[in-house]
Amino acid sequence: MKVVHAASEMFPFVKTGGLADVCGSLFKSLASVGHEVSFFLPGYRKILESKEFEKAKLKVVLQVELGEQYLRGEVWELSLGRRQTLYIIRRDEFFDRTNLYGTRERDYDDNDRRYIYFCKAVVQAMRLLGIKADILHCHDWQAGLLPLFLRMEEQANSISLALKTFFSIHNLAFQGLFPQPSFELTNLPDEFNAIDGLEFYKQISMIKGGIFFADKIMTVSQNYAREILTPRFGCGLEGALKVREDDLVGIANGIDTEVWNPKTDPCLPFHYSAKDLSGKAKCKAALLEKLGLPVDASPVFGMVCRLTEQKGLDLLLRQLNFFAKEDCKLVLLGKGDPDYEKALKRWAKAHPNKVGLSIQLDEAMSHLVEAGSDFFLMPSIFEPCGLNQMYSQRYGTVPLVSGVGGLKDTVIDIVEDPESGTGIVFEPNDVAFRGALRAALKLFADKKRMAKVIANGMGRDFSWKRVTAEYEALYRDSI
Repeated sequence: MKVVHAASEMFPFVKTGGLADVCGSLFKSLASVGHEVSFFLPGYRKILESKEFEKAKLKVVLQVELGEQYLRGEVWELSLGRRQTLYIIRRDEFFDRTNLYGTRERDYDDNDRRYIYFCKAVVQAMRLLGIKADILHCHDWQAGLLPLFLRMEEQANSISLALKTFFSIHNLAFQGLFPQPSFELTNLPDEFNAIDGLEFYKQISMIKGGIFFADKIMTVSQNYAREILTPRFGCGLEGALKVREDDLVGIANGIDTEVWNPKTDPCLPFHYSAKDLSGKAKCKAALLEKLGLPVDASPVFGMVCRLTEQKGLDLLLRQLNFFAKEDCKLVLLGKGDPDYEKALKRWAKAHPNKVGLSIQLDEAMSHLVEAGSDFFLMPSIFEPCGLNQMYSQRYGTVPLVSGVGGLKDTVIDIVEDPESGTGIVFEPNDVAFRGALRAALKLFADKKRMAKVIANGMGRDFSWKRVTAEYEALYRDSI
């Protein structure tokens, strides 16, 4: 099949979170099993300054209608290997910036213009380059209008650019909401500025473009697909999703088992496997030394995340007494909300032998936290899929996760299934989280049982090979 993907991020070129990891892995995996795969990305500064971009070739020049203007753009092509092509949409006014979506304080004011332009540019590029796809697969709100723009372009020019369109919701909380005047930038007929179109409480919602106009809607876990049909997790869009319920499918993400492999991981100072965990103990010591914590035998709870309410930071901060009193340590890597950063810094300063803090986004350090921790914390309020719980199990680190979204799909609770259990699953509230932390200490003290849980986790298959087969089947059934 010929599959075209479009998203605002893709690892290793540009990344702020799990969206990039998923897109990069799915892209590679589809190509590895014989499909011709192309990917469209905005031409961010990080990409333009990369060594890889030096090999890119200018393919076409665009004239994109945006409201009352026609804006020039460029499409650059970069071959990434057999059957893998990256197309970079370049307009420096929109994308040549340090950050992808905004500063730490606020989103960019022109994000509506930036990503409406991106969606239109992808469609025009496909037409000019003669790309005729079996599947056009769009990801998150930044590419939400693509399915609609594609069909409008096909109708206007009496052509076929894609047999079917897919839209993946990686996190429904981010919807691409903009003031009503932003609709004028789409150049769409007024009929699409309605409740069964892009209108959403007197705003426009770019994610609704994907929900209403893609042929198939994907989410990144089976449980999250069920959750977003409810008011608790639907973020106000549960009604729209209910309309498309028959076309809504959840497939849990995989992980890149080449990048995330404790036997070969170049980010780790020591390597290990399920048969020989001695390197993991050395990684633990290296992690503690790096963060200035005492190196001893007490259990280490690790956490890597964006510092946001979604990730359960309030739940974590309310457990100060647990970490202060119990014989254990907490290491946390991440950045985000300034209030959470300040609170964590105060906490680390008050307990310098208990709490290790690294306020940054550091890919190599995230691997060391996964390898050097005994337990990994994910007390998320909601979590469409999550990747770290899968990294953790592969790295012999027992995950403690909220029973929401993909966390529930990918972690086997040791209470519900003592024989096959790989982690501790709890409800996202104070009492349950504290109980999970105490259960972890009890598990750590039982060396035989701890070893079994670790072995169970390291023996699971989270590879994209398994996941890709599910995508292949869904693509084929659609066309």
